Amino acid sequence: MTADPAARIVAGMVLDIRPAHLSDPAVRELVAYHQRDMLAMSPPGTSFALDESGLSGPGITLLGAWRGQVLVGIGAMKRLSADSAELKSMRTHADHLGRGVASAVLDRLIAIARAEGISRLSLETGTNERFAPAVALYAKRGFFAGEAFADYANGPHNQCYHLALAPAAT
Repeated sequence: MTADPAARIVAGMVLDIRPAHLSDPAVRELVAYHQRDMLAMSPPGTSFALDESGLSGPGITLLGAWRGQVLVGIGAMKRLSADSAELKSMRTHADHLGRGVASAVLDRLIAIARAEGISRLSLETGTNERFAPAVALYAKRGFFAGEAFADYANGPHNQCYHLALAPAAT
């Protein structure tokens, strides 16, 4: 680990995980790619990927993972209530898949949620085989399949997961 608390060594590369801003063209490009890909691989009406406007609203925490000057991944958390939040827009750039980028972003988002007093972190994802790596990552972190939340409905193309969070150690 490096001295920088935002940096993390993953698969031999140093990642700098920090707030991302939609004013950054690389962030906008990765958000747009994520939304296009989710729409392309999901049946009509079953993709809930947020666009730029959805990621700029109140209660959104947007993180980016940089390797040097290159954005390699993003992830967001959307507050739903005082003690619950939802993971959104988890995406690793295609050139960096399988190197732990998503794990590092997810770990940081979980730590932020815990520090902010979130007791339940939830997410909605797809059910086809392309979502299997993401589901495996979430399960490895303790997320469990459960009831639908917010405006979602579990069905043949959508599933919801939840993680109960203990308060941050003080």
